[in-house]
Amino acid sequence: MNRKARFDLWTLLTLGLLILYGIFLILPMMNLLTKAVVDKETGQFTLNYFVKFFNTPYYFNTLLNSFKVTTAVTILTLIVATPLAYIFSRYEIRGKKFLQVLIILSSMSAPFIGAYSWILLLGRSGLITQIFKNTLGITIPNIYGFAGILLVLTLQLYPLIFLYVSGALKNVDNSLLEASENLGCSGVNRFFKIIIPLITPTLLAGGLLVFMRALADFGTPMLIGEGYRTFPVTIFNEFISEIGGDDGFAAAISIVAIIITMIIFLVQRYISVRKSFTMNAINKIRPKEASGIKRILIHAYSYLLVGISIMPQVYIFYTSFKNVHGTTFAPGYSFQSYTAAFDKVGRAITNTMLIPAISLVIIVFLAVLLAYISVRRPGPVSSILDSISMIPYIIPGSVIGITLLIAFNKPPMILSGTMIIMVIGLVIRRMPYTIRSTAAILQQIPMNIEEAALSLGSSKINTFYKITMPMMAAGIISGAILSWITMISELSTAILLYTARTRTLTIEIYTQIIRGNYGIAAALSTMLAVLTIISLLIFNKFSQDGDLSM
Repeated sequence: MNRKARFDLWTLLTLGLLILYGIFLILPMMNLLTKAVVDKETGQFTLNYFVKFFNTPYYFNTLLNSFKVTTAVTILTLIVATPLAYIFSRYEIRGKKFLQVLIILSSMSAPFIGAYSWILLLGRSGLITQIFKNTLGITIPNIYGFAGILLVLTLQLYPLIFLYVSGALKNVDNSLLEASENLGCSGVNRFFKIIIPLITPTLLAGGLLVFMRALADFGTPMLIGEGYRTFPVTIFNEFISEIGGDDGFAAAISIVAIIITMIIFLVQRYISVRKSFTMNAINKIRPKEASGIKRILIHAYSYLLVGISIMPQVYIFYTSFKNVHGTTFAPGYSFQSYTAAFDKVGRAITNTMLIPAISLVIIVFLAVLLAYISVRRPGPVSSILDSISMIPYIIPGSVIGITLLIAFNKPPMILSGTMIIMVIGLVIRRMPYTIRSTAAILQQIPMNIEEAALSLGSSKINTFYKITMPMMAAGIISGAILSWITMISELSTAILLYTARTRTLTIEIYTQIIRGNYGIAAALSTMLAVLTIISLLIFNKFSQDGDLSM
């Protein structure tokens, strides 16, 4: 009887979602695995592709390079962002709200746009490089190579740690800090002995996100890496070179990437579970005024870090209005770059709005169902579904692109070259943001509200749409906007799936940078930044307390 009661519309929806994930994620991944372990000529099982990868220094060194970069980036972001979040939570900062928007804006543009910006500033002919050379006679190191990748990704990704830590500090009870101060533990000593242990699970979660984002980044090392090759660049180059031939090696490299990210994710989850605890702040930390040298130092640190991180975006905005002569900027200002941008790549602007918009509608619809099933319908099947939905969160975007191309480049479902495959790629990659945001707010809604509606004769579906969904609205909108922001700046997946008819702003910006059309690239980057700012302002409006945190 109970089993019959459980078999209702929600059961059918759960099975339907499992089928969708099976078709568009699990089967393509199985297909990828098959490509990696089956010889195309003989059809026999083989590990030759993996042997080739690990025995060839050129390929294996790209993996080591990626680990060097991502580990260094993760450590640096934790070092610079954790104190910043603590300062923002603990002290009054002049212009705090404005600084928060700048912090988020510096992270929400595509990383390769930050790389392009730093080329304009610190490249061999960059503005800062020329100022030091011509006025001071000093030749400063350029942006290319390991150091450049480290600089760009650190300034791009530290806001993620800032958001996570800011959210965690809201749950720290100020009584703990007051008690520690009464016992003689204050200042830097208190930060390391009290604050850091309390927010360790958050630091692990934020560090994992930074590690995954840095590991998966394709555009930054492609633009400024030069001889310093990383894993995503190798995956892209090998797959492009294999199209029309044997793509087994590209598939094998992708499998290596999946295994590595899965291991890192599981280790992080294991450590987080062991160090996790529940904390509820009755007496929340309230910002207070600092005085003397402390006030000067915290303002200097905050403004200097935010200023450096936002400087590339400001310079791009400035250069977008400069006259362009050939491939170089000329004296004078005009809308020349914007006119050329609309004339040459108008379709890309339309696609940037259309493709993510279609994807967003699908994401919101599916994410709401998935969140409801995982929170309100717990069980083995829903747990499996929830776990599957998070797989794309830890897989590099280039691997998702390769997986979809290999799976849907032949009958019975040929989708390569269409807008549909672009939409599928964005939905799969970005849906976890909306799922997690929606599930988090649903867990705060008491179940007895829905039970009361059901007892008054409302059907389950009617209760869901008229009672539960309106109460979930803030979480749905916040998650949707975060998904939107990441979709309009997507490059690693899109660059493998696009055609001339489906190119987007990020692809066009990347293409124009490669071609040396810096004016058009600056204009397009500014348009993308404006879209991001508008999205951030909407997100801020719908966030529960008007504050930006995770």
